[in-house]
Amino acid sequence: MAVATERAVSAHLELLGGWRLALDGARVEVPMTGQRVLAYLALMGRPVHRLHVAGVLWPDCDEESARASLRSALWRVPRRSDVVVGDSVHVALGPHVTVDVRELESDARQVVAGGNDAHVTTGLVVGTSREELLADWYDDWVLVERERLRHLRLHALEAICDRLSRAGHYAEAVAAGLEAVAIEPLRESAHRVLVEAHLREGNRWEALRQVRACERVLSAELGIGCSPMLRSLVDRLEEPVTAA
Repeated sequence: MAVATERAVSAHLELLGGWRLALDGARVEVPMTGQRVLAYLALMGRPVHRLHVAGVLWPDCDEESARASLRSALWRVPRRSDVVVGDSVHVALGPHVTVDVRELESDARQVVAGGNDAHVTTGLVVGTSREELLADWYDDWVLVERERLRHLRLHALEAICDRLSRAGHYAEAVAAGLEAVAIEPLRESAHRVLVEAHLREGNRWEALRQVRACERVLSAELGIGCSPMLRSLVDRLEEPVTAA
């Protein structure tokens, strides 16, 4: 007689905009200590020594107390789905668990490396690009990963803007440039690719207006002006027109 095998459980962990774990599409409640362990393992993306995890997540405890806290947190994580795997030394997120941050990071790296997948490009521009990693979490390890992801997103959006405008897809290029500027208004390279997209489309006034917007925000926030590189893109647009 054939022996029935248990169906694999689909597990998805979301860290953008907050924390959410779904098993077979249904949300699962996990205590905060378990949330922190799963989030840390997801961001590491590899097996991590148990002692290291305990030390990072419970830095104010002695070694034995931190290890006990880790064991307690892992015990509260759903077990039937193998969300967490490991041995007596290392622990990791289960290989079948999908994580939204990993997916976003993979898409962004693909774009930066020169990929031109339309689905990936659209997802980065209109998807979750403004959602913050683990919003309202302020652990040091979260802040480091949040900043790293923010820069990767911005590089990807700038690459999309430049690539699409060169290909003549101006509406999509401008949308990507505007998204980058919205995420970081002080980032001059984001303003620059957006200005170049406007110029390629022939919208000189839009280009000039974007440079002026950049100048205003840099002056208000940092007390500086635009770089000569950015100004040179539109300098001639402001020259007075002389009668023939």
